[in-house]
Amino acid sequence: MTKAILFDFWGTLVENGVWSPIKQVKNILEIKLPFPEYVVRMEKAMMTSKFNNLKEAFENVCKEFNLEINNDKIDSLVGMWNKSWMLAQPYQEIKEIITELRKKHQVILVSNTDCFSIKQVMEKFNLNELFDKVYLSCEIGMIKTDQNFFKHVLTDLNLTSDDATMVGDSIQSDIMAAKRMDIKAVLIDRRNTRDYHPKIKSLKELSRILEM
Repeated sequence: MTKAILFDFWGTLVENGVWSPIKQVKNILEIKLPFPEYVVRMEKAMMTSKFNNLKEAFENVCKEFNLEINNDKIDSLVGMWNKSWMLAQPYQEIKEIITELRKKHQVILVSNTDCFSIKQVMEKFNLNELFDKVYLSCEIGMIKTDQNFFKHVLTDLNLTSDDATMVGDSIQSDIMAAKRMDIKAVLIDRRNTRDYHPKIKSLKELSRILEM
């Protein structure tokens, strides 16, 4: 039985204000690596520490990939990243659905995120009140693909892997990361373009999956 539902944030509950910011970083910096390898290294470099500003965060990404610091590219990255969170919007159904889910389950936020944008968006749309507890990679120093991330969450909540269900939009960062810890995982695929089961196209379908 699911006691706690673990929700990803970006792409799951909130839509980025620009197309795939993480992929745009890869393109702007011209990083020639397979995406699965790139995204883990990028998120570790940018999303497991607290920086003074976004410029400093992106400089650390450059260092991770042994890239020369290019101020024009850094400025472009900062502008794109700020635009993404400033134009971000929660998906229409989330407040209603999460409020209903909390009648039966703990609702937990688990997110790979930088230390700037997520808090701005959560405060802007009063999203903090939706969650029983929040675990951010920038605060605990780990991203979700690190097995210790979910181990930390379960231990802190005094739960076993059987007690939790992960809901996210990323096969690698959400689904596979959870399954490595034997946590049930549900993919949210709003455009219905990926082959995975169990999958939902809207959070409105989640209750049905939880009852299976």
